[in-house]
Amino acid sequence: MVHGQSYVVYAVWLFLLATAGFAAYEHNYSMMFIALGTLAASTAPAFLADRLHIRIPVGFYAGIVLFLFGTLFLGEAFDFYERFTWWDIVMHGASAMGFGLMGVIFALTLFEGDKYAAPAWAISIIAFSFALAIGTLWEVFEFAMDWFFDLNMQKSGLIDTMGDLIVDTIGAAVGALAGFAYLKGRDRWGLPGMIAEFVRRNRGMFSKARPPE
Repeated sequence: MVHGQSYVVYAVWLFLLATAGFAAYEHNYSMMFIALGTLAASTAPAFLADRLHIRIPVGFYAGIVLFLFGTLFLGEAFDFYERFTWWDIVMHGASAMGFGLMGVIFALTLFEGDKYAAPAWAISIIAFSFALAIGTLWEVFEFAMDWFFDLNMQKSGLIDTMGDLIVDTIGAAVGALAGFAYLKGRDRWGLPGMIAEFVRRNRGMFSKARPPE
């Protein structure tokens, strides 16, 4: 459900609603569409999780909302990708790191949360590969859009693509290392702590996970 979120999430949603309303008043329908689209995209994970009976930790969900706000709203409505050369790097790195964490969680579900069913390095490699595969597929998507619809998603072509993949690799490694730290019991704070909280909140998916001591 959308209730029970952090104040950061509510602040983003309120800002998007206010922006959409002001844009409609000013007949700026492009801005209104982007604001409402970002709002819909940022609330969709909550409704999907509710349908699938998955409880997303507050901090984890706040990260999702901030990423969508940064890439969809700030990136498109305020043209951050063109105004700040580092914005694309930040967004790619954040997404790759997030997919790395998701890869760890996905791998853990295969073993029902049992930390000892597979070596920590093996689960980390699965998570790293998962995140990097998502990043690679996105670059393929950008290439297809440019090729078939004459867009400019890849900007400078090969340099842009390789830069994105390098950042994706670093972000995926950070997410995978967070998973490694979690599997080694270093899960009291930071990204490993977010994985631990996800496991605690979804015991049905991780029935073999040991309860915290």
